[in-house]
Amino acid sequence: MTLVSICLPTRNGEHRVEKAVRTVLAQDHTDIELVISDNASTDGTEELCRSLAASDSRIVYHRHAENVGLLNNFIFAARHARGELFRWMGDDDTLEPHCVSRGVKEFLVDPRLLLVSSQVAYTGADGVTETAPYSGTGLSSDDPVVRLREMLRMLNESYLALDPLYSMMRREPVVALARRNMLKEDEVFACKLALAGPWGHIPEVLAHRHWKAEKMPIVARRLGVPVWQTRFANSLQLREILSWLPSAGLSPEQVRAARAAVLRMYLRRHGRTVGHRGRKLFRLVVPA
Repeated sequence: MTLVSICLPTRNGEHRVEKAVRTVLAQDHTDIELVISDNASTDGTEELCRSLAASDSRIVYHRHAENVGLLNNFIFAARHARGELFRWMGDDDTLEPHCVSRGVKEFLVDPRLLLVSSQVAYTGADGVTETAPYSGTGLSSDDPVVRLREMLRMLNESYLALDPLYSMMRREPVVALARRNMLKEDEVFACKLALAGPWGHIPEVLAHRHWKAEKMPIVARRLGVPVWQTRFANSLQLREILSWLPSAGLSPEQVRAARAAVLRMYLRRHGRTVGHRGRKLFRLVVPA
């Protein structure tokens, strides 16, 4: 049976993490390990997690003595996992009991796959739960440029349809991908994943997540990046994706095609931003 690692980074999750842990331990795929990476919590998270680990040998608990940052905590959990396959989950997420087994089945059916996503149900700050189906096929292509174009398209769509960062993945090639702590790094990483290999998708809700909109300066402080970057987040994202293309194993022709696709996405996003600001200004200066 395939060992699957569930990687659960947390910080001050005393009142959230146990529910998440219980849904991992209840999976019908029995060959699992749960790697909890505690980012120097200052509440009762350590005591709770040590108690949970003592009660079930499938739980591996790590604790950082100092805050290593949000991204580094995610990376640490994946690098200290042992499974051939793995997935990250938030400390307030929950998984359906067959989440792991359904993902493993897709990998067994198609050995090409780097990643298998599923539908996710998102509960907002208002308590409303939403999800959206994904019906695209580009991410399953053997052509990395086709996959990248599809991922770029999805970056300008609703987050409800596809979330690669909370999907099941092949651990070794994914943890080998370089990551930079920055705003919109999750979108940059999604593009790197699209270039790295074909994806599968399960059109069924297998995970539940909580989500709330946050202003960019708040996100910057949570990530530990300079707040000034919020004014240039799209430009920095563009530069990061473009700089990655030559190291993604593409042919010169593919690099050119990928670069053009990235620039088109950026121009579309820039146009939407300008249009939004223009409409906002219009409402301010024109009486109702």
